[in-house]
Amino acid sequence: MKEFSDLLAVLIVFILPLWLILHYRWKSKQKGTLSEEDQQRVLALQKKAEVLENRILVLESILDNALPEWRKQK
Repeated sequence: MKEFSDLLAVLIVFILPLWLILHYRWKSKQKGTLSEEDQQRVLALQKKAEVLENRILVLESILDNALPEWRKQK
């Protein structure tokens, strides 16, 4: 019976914490990755955002030429 309690103590003190740390580290790494489909979606959204940003810059330059005081209006 003493041997069993010694083995149980070793498992609880050394093995269980190590297993928990490794398990949750692996889970967090697994959760942080995107699938191939999600990566493609992110890239497509990034391209659309760049296009929209360029459109906004063009519109702002047009407004700057047509109405120089438009930024001060609220």
